[in-house]
Amino acid sequence: MKISFLQQGEGKDLVFLHGYLSCKESFYPEIQYFSRHCRVTAFDFPGFGKSDPLPAAWSVGEYADWLTAFLKEKGIVFPNVIAHSFGGRVAIKCLARGVFDRAVLTGCAGIVKERTCLYHIKVKSYRLFKRLAPAFAERHFGSKEFRSLSPLMRESYKKIVNEDLRKEAESITRPVLFVCGSEDKETPLSSIKILHEHTAGSKLAVFKGCGHFAHLEEPLLFSMAAEEFFDDA
Repeated sequence: MKISFLQQGEGKDLVFLHGYLSCKESFYPEIQYFSRHCRVTAFDFPGFGKSDPLPAAWSVGEYADWLTAFLKEKGIVFPNVIAHSFGGRVAIKCLARGVFDRAVLTGCAGIVKERTCLYHIKVKSYRLFKRLAPAFAERHFGSKEFRSLSPLMRESYKKIVNEDLRKEAESITRPVLFVCGSEDKETPLSSIKILHEHTAGSKLAVFKGCGHFAHLEEPLLFSMAAEEFFDDA
């Protein structure tokens, strides 16, 4: 596959993993900050940005397989990582495999909440309407994000969001800093605390007043916190 990526700076390797439906440019402030003393590598995951589409409906594990191979191909060994949201899912998988050194995971996804009765009713309603009135089902069920996806990406999305990563978090032995915006509705503090509790020795920083994109809402504060964490070896 053709992968769109950038690499700049010299020093310790630092990899950026963007969120779902996002791209490498979402880390622009951090790339400029860290490339002064690190070799920064940022790319668009397959299926996103300017990279080629997915060849199949990948799960989080398959994205992690691809990333491991990509880093090896580029000669990047045991780098630090900064990841956002979906990128955090992939980072957790790779951290459990010993791919990364130190990690800063902001707005990290990976916790599947307990399914409520309302959730199960919505799923059954969707399946019914999909059989009887598929066009109506496509327009009125699922999130806006889900409805914007191609059929193949929808299958991948379902695999991704339905996998809980607590067990992988428990396998992590490297230092991890979780960053969460206090007003994050996508990956709320309650979910980040679960990941934090399952990741031995991890740290948690809460950015007051920030939402899901704390690294863009407070880029300098975020970069300084990440830098301090990376330097605390």
